[in-house]
Amino acid sequence: MDNRAEVREFLMTRRARITPDTAGITAGANRRVAGLRRSEVAALAGVSVEYYAKLERGAIAGASASVLDAIARALQLDDTEQAHLLDLARAADGIPASGRARRRATKPATPRPSLQWALASITDAIAFVRDQRQNLLATNDLGRAFYSPVIGDGGRIPNLARFQFLDPAARDFYPDWERFAEMCVAIMRAEAGRDPHDKALQDLVGELSTCSETFRTLWAAHNVRTHGAGTKRFHHPIVGELVLSYEELALTAEPGHVMLIYAAEPGSPSAERLRLLASWTAQHPTLDIVASGTQSGEPGRSADHLPNATQTKEP
Repeated sequence: MDNRAEVREFLMTRRARITPDTAGITAGANRRVAGLRRSEVAALAGVSVEYYAKLERGAIAGASASVLDAIARALQLDDTEQAHLLDLARAADGIPASGRARRRATKPATPRPSLQWALASITDAIAFVRDQRQNLLATNDLGRAFYSPVIGDGGRIPNLARFQFLDPAARDFYPDWERFAEMCVAIMRAEAGRDPHDKALQDLVGELSTCSETFRTLWAAHNVRTHGAGTKRFHHPIVGELVLSYEELALTAEPGHVMLIYAAEPGSPSAERLRLLASWTAQHPTLDIVASGTQSGEPGRSADHLPNATQTKEP
């Protein structure tokens, strides 16, 4: 990815969203920009207009941490956006995220037995592992049943971003499809900033940009976010609506991989429906429960191909 272009577009989009009122600046007449002027950002950050203009042109290499912090305050960046700006600056300086290169394998490795055991031990909640490219790598039994529309039937490793943007079934599975789409792209944007040399992620972005106008629009917005924790609503083909809280846990042994756990509030209708799905899965351990077809342009895998937190191989 072009680091200078990434920096330029990120800073310009952040500047455009800040109004003079929110920045505490008295707006003059005949303004031609919706957001702040470069000169106003420079004044708020305590740097010269020439230097800020240089940064916004993408020449961020060599910028000090104090200057970047000042720019972040002037543009009212949140923690994730500020981290993204620092990632872009590190990339421009040739410094990998966290001061070291992220380990990348040519193909996904088989999950460690201990990771499989950990996933399998979670029986009352959905648990799965995904990588920074939105590949669904491993699940527990309940996760395998829950994500059956994503897993599909036969082919490559299931990919949450491809399902989101290329499979019409996603709009049924995600009742709040627009919100999910924004989250997915913003998470991918943050990952691209952390590791701008990840060719597989670049290829995925290129594929989705070619095939989905919505993805192209959201990618151009340069929004970033972390997943962290929250609540999501789903519509499962077997048990119907599920409102689930999620927690994301980084797997330090596998940089870039995270474990996500989706759980229902105890005593809620969603908790009862999760128990129903678990019971149904136990009674039909070898049956394909996919209600939708395969992912558009990207074959999935059948539900029986990810049993007990096993992992598929890339083609």
